[in-house]
Amino acid sequence: MLLRVDFNVAVENGRAKEAFKIKACQESVKYLLDKNCKVALCSHLGRPEGKPNPEFSLGQIVGDVQSILGVNVKFIDDCIGDKVINGIKSLQSGEVLLLENVRFYSGEEANDGEFTVQLAENFEIFVNDAFSVCHRDQASVTGAAKILPSFAGFWLQKEVAEMEKIKNGFTKPAVAIIGGAKIETKLPVIKFFEGIYDKVLICGKIANEAIDQKIDFNEKVILPVDYVDNRMDIGPKTVDNFSEIIRNAKTIVWNGPAGKFEEEKYSIGTQKILEAVLASSAFSLIGGGETLEILEKNQAMEKIGFVSTGGGAMLEYLSGNPMPGIEALK
Repeated sequence: MLLRVDFNVAVENGRAKEAFKIKACQESVKYLLDKNCKVALCSHLGRPEGKPNPEFSLGQIVGDVQSILGVNVKFIDDCIGDKVINGIKSLQSGEVLLLENVRFYSGEEANDGEFTVQLAENFEIFVNDAFSVCHRDQASVTGAAKILPSFAGFWLQKEVAEMEKIKNGFTKPAVAIIGGAKIETKLPVIKFFEGIYDKVLICGKIANEAIDQKIDFNEKVILPVDYVDNRMDIGPKTVDNFSEIIRNAKTIVWNGPAGKFEEEKYSIGTQKILEAVLASSAFSLIGGGETLEILEKNQAMEKIGFVSTGGGAMLEYLSGNPMPGIEALK
């Protein structure tokens, strides 16, 4: 059983800095082990550019994966070939295999046919439980799904169901908060929410880019009215305005920080937005790597309606763009 997971987490001194993405596959792992399946976990980590690099080895987080999932984890330093076969054969009851970073091979991101066959040939079934990579057409996401009988894991199913609620089953007033960087990647989802939500609050670097580029929005889109230190964070008037809108919402979607939150003095806007979300009675859905980091730091994961593992995937899904990883399972 090849189980595609997303262990692409921040690593510091050989330890995973975030647990949420790793824990997301826990239900699927437990279910498969209960069915006496031999499970191999497949993931990427960082951008090793198609060649082995110890900095991006999944071997360094074996201990974290084991403690977070609550199962014994055996690691092998490859994801194809005889090492995989031998690793599967050696698995004892209750153990899972963690394969080496699939991006150590250039064939992963290129979705190379020969590499895909090598990746899939040691398995009988493929399960994708990594919503956060489903916007990518890559060997371990779509390639294996086209070769093996394929299924969606429990977490992937939950992600799709929650995204559909946000798109089609939401309660008004509905508010979207879009921050972070790269206006070109976030403009489609801003336009989507501009069409159906009551308010769209724009912050972070994308607000600066929208202002500088004089992007035209309708009256539902609210941009910052003041800033801190050369637009490094939203200012107090904007915080008050955004907080009032958030407090009155019944549905909240949030992706991306309000400022350069990595520096403490520019994290206030993001922190105040989180406080307003937590104080609201609204259903909240939050996603995006940096936003997850904020939630984990504030121990707020359990206080949010649904936390998505997807950053780019969340934006792509909500924008209505193709999701190759999901399409390949149909």
